[in-house]
Amino acid sequence: MHYFPVPAFFDFPETKAAMWRERSVRRVIEVQGRADIALFSVGAVAGAIPSHVYAAGYLDDDDVRTLEVEGVVGDVCTVFLRADGSYRDVVLNQRATGPTPEELHRIPRRVCVVAGDNKAVPLLAALRAGVVTDLVVDEVTALRLLSLVSTQGAAGRHETGPGVARR
Repeated sequence: MHYFPVPAFFDFPETKAAMWRERSVRRVIEVQGRADIALFSVGAVAGAIPSHVYAAGYLDDDDVRTLEVEGVVGDVCTVFLRADGSYRDVVLNQRATGPTPEELHRIPRRVCVVAGDNKAVPLLAALRAGVVTDLVVDEVTALRLLSLVSTQGAAGRHETGPGVARR
């Protein structure tokens, strides 16, 4: 186990930049860079039980409003995604500490485990961002995901990857 001594989100992008220069943080980021498998889930903004990122006080009311205005539907590894899988210009991602979808793409095997129909929309965003190579999903979420794909089709697809859902 390698501890990552940083918060889930920094208050200021400048603080994150300073921390990323610290030797202890750089070591963990180097370990992440050598990973050959990643195991993660998706976070959901909406639903009866919002994901930890949204419910644990990491974000203030202004942050939540910003996410709504920017069309964010969820996150992968604390990096916020829009429904089309885009993330690069989401302002709050400058403060996130998790690997971006671009950084995740460097890991050969990326296993996403998801349960709960409220996570179908952010899961589809993650698939569109191309971060998933392997998916473990419950039946309820799978059916909701298939419903979304059949009603939206390819509309809104940002990027494709090996894990993009197709019928």
